[in-house]
Amino acid sequence: MTVQTEFPGVSFVKHPTRSAVSDNAPVETLVAEILAAVRTKGDAAVREYSRKFDKADLDAFEVTQAEREAALAALEPQSRADTEFAIANVRAFAEAQLGTMKPLEVELLAGVHMGHRVIPIDRVGCYVPGGRYPLLSAPVMTIVPAKVAGVGEVVACLPPNAHPAMIAGCHLSGADRIFKIGGAQAIAAMAYGTETVPNVDKIVGPGNAFVNEAKRQVFGPIGIDQLAGPSEIYTLADETGDAEMIATDLLAQAEHDVRTRVGLITTHEPLARAVLAEVERQLVDLSTAETAGAAWRDYGEIALCADEAAMIAYSDHIAAEHLQVHTADAKGLALKLRNYGSLFIGELASVVYSDKCSGTNHTLPTMAAGRYTGGLWVGTYVKIATHQWLTAEGVKQVAPPAVRQSANEGLEGHRRAAQLRLDRLQAQGK
Repeated sequence: MTVQTEFPGVSFVKHPTRSAVSDNAPVETLVAEILAAVRTKGDAAVREYSRKFDKADLDAFEVTQAEREAALAALEPQSRADTEFAIANVRAFAEAQLGTMKPLEVELLAGVHMGHRVIPIDRVGCYVPGGRYPLLSAPVMTIVPAKVAGVGEVVACLPPNAHPAMIAGCHLSGADRIFKIGGAQAIAAMAYGTETVPNVDKIVGPGNAFVNEAKRQVFGPIGIDQLAGPSEIYTLADETGDAEMIATDLLAQAEHDVRTRVGLITTHEPLARAVLAEVERQLVDLSTAETAGAAWRDYGEIALCADEAAMIAYSDHIAAEHLQVHTADAKGLALKLRNYGSLFIGELASVVYSDKCSGTNHTLPTMAAGRYTGGLWVGTYVKIATHQWLTAEGVKQVAPPAVRQSANEGLEGHRRAAQLRLDRLQAQGK
């Protein structure tokens, strides 16, 4: 049976049983306590919370060169080759993106020169999640674009119990300094600085609810990339969709976390029914079914749309983190979509390729943030800073309206500053 929605032309074959929005008050309170403690007590507080939350009692937080070399030596050769393959692709794409960002100089009016510079951030902190598995792609996605952008120093923090391969991944990706600190205390250390951890200008990278909340609370004097929620994948499909492939892709993402949002948006009811059945069939022998099955049960969604227009409108409303297009004219439909984190056009473009090694970044906006922003990219690590300079002719053009506007607004100091230059030019006969 299908369930009607308030969204025009959309009904549900499967509806999420839980809301993705949760009560964050307990997390907010604890994180505020951690941030305050690290800000005032520095390394001592970091050490205390590392013992409490990570069961790690470390004499030193920073990974030494010897530890880097040991982690690298222990990395299985094929894993190293695959990591270096991912690094090369992410670097190449970031370099191509940076190539589109050019300094600007333009004479807007006669004598009024304006422009901008593309300036790398001085020091960036990359949070690298530990997770249940060694996610070797995680440091690649945050550290490599920072190095391409020209960031002066890249600091990486990862939980002390993270797999040693993650240290190797940070090293290969180019991290200048690596610290074995996780959770909210890592965000606090990078934001405020401690005796051993330098304070950074911007913090990037995904993490759990505590990491996310810590990033939110330090934002202001410290920049952040985004506030990421649980992962998401949606697929747009018509009657040409392949139920087995769609179900496989949904479950591939669902195994990340029990709160992953997974969905199919389709105009073809038989496909909707087939995907529903195929997901249940695949869960039977999926080794990560405990996690993927919970995500599918609680947050899985199959939306049936009256036509393509309704499918596009609903997809733009969801603004999924990962959005796959499996339709007869996938490229044509892709051009009509506006809101998403990253787009995967056609059946051959799997989210997994981007997650691991193809070159686009996997740190993407969730919870409908794709309506107003894109994901992590080389531009995250630079500032576009404007400048201007004027000749006498330029002052003659902009000063009179600036004087009048300042007077109308009652801002006498502004009026004087604008008039002074004009008066001096006139006194000099210019």
